[in-house]
Amino acid sequence: MGALCKVVDGLLLVAFMASFVTAPLICSQAVLPETSFPESVVRLKQSYVDESQDYLMVEKPHFFVALVWLELAFQWPLALLNIYGILASKPWFSTTCLIYGVSCITSTSAVLGELIGSQKASEKLVQMHAVFMGVGALAMVRGLVPQSCKVPTIGKRPAPGLARKKRA
Repeated sequence: MGALCKVVDGLLLVAFMASFVTAPLICSQAVLPETSFPESVVRLKQSYVDESQDYLMVEKPHFFVALVWLELAFQWPLALLNIYGILASKPWFSTTCLIYGVSCITSTSAVLGELIGSQKASEKLVQMHAVFMGVGALAMVRGLVPQSCKVPTIGKRPAPGLARKKRA
C-alpha cells in the first residue's frame, strides 16, 4: 500500500503544480481584464483556446465565471497547501486533499455537463475536462486514506500491535 500511496501522491503533486501555474496565468484571464496580463501570457491563453476550441473561455457564461472565481479563491490556495502538505508530509494533507477533490469534482461536473449538453465542445476539450474529473476523484480518494502510508508510530517506536514479530 505504501508504494501505491507514493505513486498517487506523485501524480497529485504534478496535478497540483499544474493547477498552481495554470489558474493564475490562464484561467484568471476569464475574469480579469486582458490588460492585467503580459502579452506573452495572453498569447499563451489564446493558443490554448485555439487548440482546444474552449468556447467557455471565449463566451464567458456567468456560471463559468463563477466557477473560475471559485478556482482562484478556493481551489488555488488548496493546491498550494497540498503541494506543501505532500512535500513536508503534513498530517492535515488528507483533509485538504479531500476538500480539493470534492470541490474539483463539483465544479468540473458543471463544466462537463455544459460541454456535453451543448454539443459545441470539441472532443479534445471534453477529454481534457474528464482528466480534471479524474484528478478530483483521485484527490478525494487520497483524502479518505490515512495521511501517512507508513506504520503509525508512538515516539520513535512502532505503535503497539503493529511491530514485527521476530522470527527464530
